[in-house]
Parts: sequence; structure tokens; C-alpha cells
Amino acid sequence: MPKLSGVKHQRAVKAFQKAGFWIAREVKHITMTNGERIITIPRANPVDAFTMAGIVKDAGLTIDEFKKLL
Repeated sequence: MPKLSGVKHQRAVKAFQKAGFWIAREVKHITMTNGERIITIPRANPVDAFTMAGIVKDAGLTIDEFKKLL
């Protein structure tokens, strides 16, 4: 599995928006959806690599696809 470093949550939100997700709710975490999938991004800077890899997987993307969106 390709390595993913920590990502700031604002950058992650912009990358997921490029992938077709939109913000559904913003509280302590940012909840995004694309109509089929729901992902939750913590407001941490940076979001650690392990957590971000799980979010990317939940979004149905690969690490390489996500890196291209950054």
C-alpha cells in the first residue's frame, strides 16, 4: 500500500470535493457525502496517516487517486 502522510483537514475536504463529495454537516467533524457514501473528517491538523487512509478507503478511492486530487 502506498504511503500517505498526514494531511490538513482543509486540504482533504477540497480533495474530496474534487472527487464529487459535498459537505453535509460541519460540527466537531466534517461530514461529507456523494449521495452513496458518507465520510467523516476530523478537524485535526494534520489528520494522521492511518486515519486518512481509512477515510480514503471509505470514500471508495485508492491512496494514489487521493494523492492526485491533493
